[in-house]
Amino acid sequence: MADTLRRDSAGDVLEFAAEAEESADSGRRNPPWLILIVDDDHEVHAITRVVLGEMMFEERPVRFLSAYTARQARSLLAEHPGIAAILLDVVMETDDAGLKLVRHIREEMGNRHIRIILRTGQPGQAPERQVIDTYDINDYKAKSELTAQKLYTAAVAALRSYRHIATIEHGRQGLERVMEAADHLAGLRSRPQFLAGLVGWAAALATGAHSALLCAVGEDGQPSIVAEAGLPPDLPPEAATDMLPAEAAATIMAALADGQTRWSDRCGVAVLRGRDAPPLALCLLGGPFAAGDRPLVELLCTKAAVGLDNLRLYERLNQAQIATVHALGKLAEYKDEVTGDHVKRLGRWATAIARELQARNVFAQELDDWFCDTIGLASVLHDVGKVGIPDAILRKPGRLDEAEMTVMREHAAIGGSILRDACRGDRHGYLSMGAEIAESHHEKFDGSGYPKGLAGDAIPLAGRIVAVADVFDALLHRRPYKKAWDIAEVLDLLRAEAGSHFDPRVVDAFLTVLERDGAGT
Repeated sequence: MADTLRRDSAGDVLEFAAEAEESADSGRRNPPWLILIVDDDHEVHAITRVVLGEMMFEERPVRFLSAYTARQARSLLAEHPGIAAILLDVVMETDDAGLKLVRHIREEMGNRHIRIILRTGQPGQAPERQVIDTYDINDYKAKSELTAQKLYTAAVAALRSYRHIATIEHGRQGLERVMEAADHLAGLRSRPQFLAGLVGWAAALATGAHSALLCAVGEDGQPSIVAEAGLPPDLPPEAATDMLPAEAAATIMAALADGQTRWSDRCGVAVLRGRDAPPLALCLLGGPFAAGDRPLVELLCTKAAVGLDNLRLYERLNQAQIATVHALGKLAEYKDEVTGDHVKRLGRWATAIARELQARNVFAQELDDWFCDTIGLASVLHDVGKVGIPDAILRKPGRLDEAEMTVMREHAAIGGSILRDACRGDRHGYLSMGAEIAESHHEKFDGSGYPKGLAGDAIPLAGRIVAVADVFDALLHRRPYKKAWDIAEVLDLLRAEAGSHFDPRVVDAFLTVLERDGAGT
């Protein structure tokens, strides 16, 4: 039976493992039910084993564990968490040892699943009604009335009840894992990460699955693996596609054709159907698969299909934001001929600084991957407010006088206003970060900047980062009103103004970036 995939040296194909593994696989499929006998009378253990020794329930045999004291029982319960039922005596090392063990199981261990059949040779010591009312047991039998048939009936009833409870619990836990998987996948903003996460969750969800493959219809009309979990790490998906077992390939194509889920002993296939994309097939290899896992895998695929639709919408929205950023950046270029190359360099430096600060675990509450991925493009918008500055001031070849400088400084507030209107309250996008940068990249760490005179950490982090990168690049390159500075002069200025103009932590990170990556342009 299929339990692992391997590469055949002669045919170079992935095939199901040899049938020699059938017996081991059968043992995994039909593990014995565990019944714990707890009684200080050795004859009770022997008689129970004789009466129930050949017992089979749902094609699974019964295995007995023996404890002669409550203390021994506690050890066995800790060692074997899968015990289904206990045949428990009341009077052992103490008159109420069995009853105390019941309390230990239910209250201290928190085990509500195991079925407890209380057997007593002294009913007067533990009256049935009082015990049933006080203790969480499932059956009460006097040893004198416990014939072989009644013992068998009680054991079957206990196992059936345990099976029902275990099935419900397995389903509950499975639903929790599906919802956890859906929440995790919903937070991913990269299609490759989403698909890799999906197959990983699927392989972990299905009992008996050793690998999971997510397949689409390839250009040759055959399954093409787009993501996998559980295959050899050095085996690329395209190579695995060529070596896919014929049975699995045929099942995948049939499922993709009609959208129906298919399960066999060795593979299971469920289909993800989105609103506006070709279907994908989730193929689980291994088996046998627990019947209760099948609807969970199908539910996971339904949730994942919705997640993929949402991811595509997010990608389109993100692309629209990027297009908007580039359009606004081009608008600024028409007003200032130096903007184009400057913003490209600025974006690279801003990203590098953010990554360096993240690596140092500085500003940990603000500096996440989204911040580092966003600041480079958002920095393109730092001077977009210059569209509101007259050309005579913007392109003046010499220094600006005080009145002209007052007008020029308005570009920070103008840019922030334009971008805040454009993002319409969205606080987690390129435009919202661009608005922060446009407004704050001329603020100074000591509070002497503009437009609001913010100081220290009150200045948005993105603005503090762009301030350093902007001044560095602006001084390093020629402008209509000045010559380019020497790199040593620029670095001296950054060091000198760390703590007054610039956040010293940002300056220190930038100097590390320059030392590591080179000053370049």
